Amino acid sequence: MKRTNNEAAESSPSIALHTGIADPRTLIMRNLRQSGIYVALAVIVALFAVLTGGTLLSPGNITNIVLQYSYILVLAIGMVIVIIGGHIDLSVGSVVALTGAVSAVLVIRQGQPWWVGVLAALAVGLAVGAWHGFWVAYAGIPAFIVTLAGMLLFRGLTLQVLDNISLSPFPAEYQRIAAGFLNGLIGGDGYDAFTLLIGALAVAGYAVSGFRTRVARIRYQQPVESFPLFVARVLLVGAVIMYFAWQLAHARGLPIVLIILAFLVLVYGLLTRRTIFGRQVYAIGGNLSAAMLSGVKVRTVNFWIFVNMGFLSAVAGVIYSSRSNGAQPAAGNMFELDAIAAAFIGGAAVTGGVGTVVGAMVGGLIMAVMSNGMQLMGVDQSIQSAVKGLVLLVAVAFDVYNKRRAGTSR
Repeated sequence: MKRTNNEAAESSPSIALHTGIADPRTLIMRNLRQSGIYVALAVIVALFAVLTGGTLLSPGNITNIVLQYSYILVLAIGMVIVIIGGHIDLSVGSVVALTGAVSAVLVIRQGQPWWVGVLAALAVGLAVGAWHGFWVAYAGIPAFIVTLAGMLLFRGLTLQVLDNISLSPFPAEYQRIAAGFLNGLIGGDGYDAFTLLIGALAVAGYAVSGFRTRVARIRYQQPVESFPLFVARVLLVGAVIMYFAWQLAHARGLPIVLIILAFLVLVYGLLTRRTIFGRQVYAIGGNLSAAMLSGVKVRTVNFWIFVNMGFLSAVAGVIYSSRSNGAQPAAGNMFELDAIAAAFIGGAAVTGGVGTVVGAMVGGLIMAVMSNGMQLMGVDQSIQSAVKGLVLLVAVAFDVYNKRRAGTSR
């Protein structure tokens, strides 16, 4: 019996994929978790903008959000890679405190140049990461235990380094790392034109990258969204970026810490998506046995996962100590939970093998906007913690639900 052309196309995956255009509903369902966080971010921003009478989106407050939560976003980059690899790191808050303490002792107490403190903090972070990596990768101890021990160990070392006292202030050059701005470089009447230029370049880069990805997917006969939907997405993201840049341009200009964060997002986005190491991390987290049979050097990859986490914890430690203009024994308290929450809310899977750097950034921004919005509303700290906990629980429950549904549909 002869089949119609439509029936033949539906029964032949190769024909259906040849067009490179996927059914919109299929794309939405396939990327529900990743797409949902963007919708959630937009809804949360709109909600708190209304509840705070527009204060949330004021130029000064947007700048404050960038400055106040930049170190959590840096930690989230490293944490999502750890989680993709099937591990967890509970020590990052203590490492933030230790690296900031080492920098403060050298710069404030001993009078060393500010850059010596930065380099020393980064070296300590790398050493801590190597310590964790050795016990996880080569001794075979679960990362949960190793980093839990590290959380206690490095908090104790912080107390020893600081002699149980706070140190401050840092010199002005060190403070500029987290509190400095680039403005007035190319002028502007009542606004910083340089910030707008950087925003426009970011939009152009996003559009070019998205178009190249789309072309590559079509070339390999992978499903993509229709071209009008692609254009609409680029325009929407571009409008958000330019609005953000416009608000910064009317405040104090482009924060230096935002440049650092954008550089890290770009580098680690490429690392996870375009390098052999990134693919191996996904392979280990997705199916450890298959990765080993494929020739992946699991121990080496796991070792460098934790070295990288130590490095980014040190970067966050420098930013936090610069932001707070000093080092305190209790610095970094609970930072690990915020970083883990950002990764899970951003789409990382509990079992590993799934997650993106961009998703972790969006998850971190959701936490940042909620925290900032509730602070502007004068919500009690205990209620803020409860809300964050519920949001994390819902995100993980949604991940588990999706996996169970995918398992029963096979």
